[in-house]
Amino acid sequence: MSLTDDIKILRQRTQAGMLDCKNALEACNGNMDEAAKWLREKGMAAAAKKEGRIASEGIVEAYVHLGGKIGVIVELNCETDFVAKSPVFKELAHNFALQIAASKPLFVSEDEVDAESIENERKIYLAQALNEGKPEQVAQKIVEGRIKKYFKEVCLLDQEYFRDPTKTMRDVLNEAILTIGEKLTVRRFVRYEMGEGLEKRVDNFAEEVAKQVAGE
Repeated sequence: MSLTDDIKILRQRTQAGMLDCKNALEACNGNMDEAAKWLREKGMAAAAKKEGRIASEGIVEAYVHLGGKIGVIVELNCETDFVAKSPVFKELAHNFALQIAASKPLFVSEDEVDAESIENERKIYLAQALNEGKPEQVAQKIVEGRIKKYFKEVCLLDQEYFRDPTKTMRDVLNEAILTIGEKLTVRRFVRYEMGEGLEKRVDNFAEEVAKQVAGE
């Protein structure tokens, strides 16, 4: 397989630019997995460089699934109206809406989780570990591991991407920043599930959504 073919495959896999894919493959001696990791790290660096810039444009993406059983509204921001109208940006916003529908996050990132909630989780996990007979020192390490798992469950950017579990949604966002060349942020979202909180027959809507959106 030629370098050109490898570049095309890497581009399809990561959505990074052609030149970036070429540089990644050359830097990683043609290793596709290492090149994808290289691009992901570069995306994180690109995101960090753009952190101080203002992202005040963007779109509000709405998604309704399962015949009106689940609805999502998410605001994705960028720097320019030109990017906001681009197909790549719109697809990114749509994928974030699908992720929210399928995985039921409660927050955009760890920064939004209030200290009281985290402390409550720590107490619960510590009690569980001690009840399992773990020594105090070991229990504390278990608590930290379970807190990280908690963040991966409730924070959108820490969740595994439903289309590719090897990536988090933060990876997806950073790769888009690398491709688009602007600061991109998920500002806020809401997720509605019909009848949520009411006494009713329990259906696993999130699992059903995950199955259906995986086929889009």
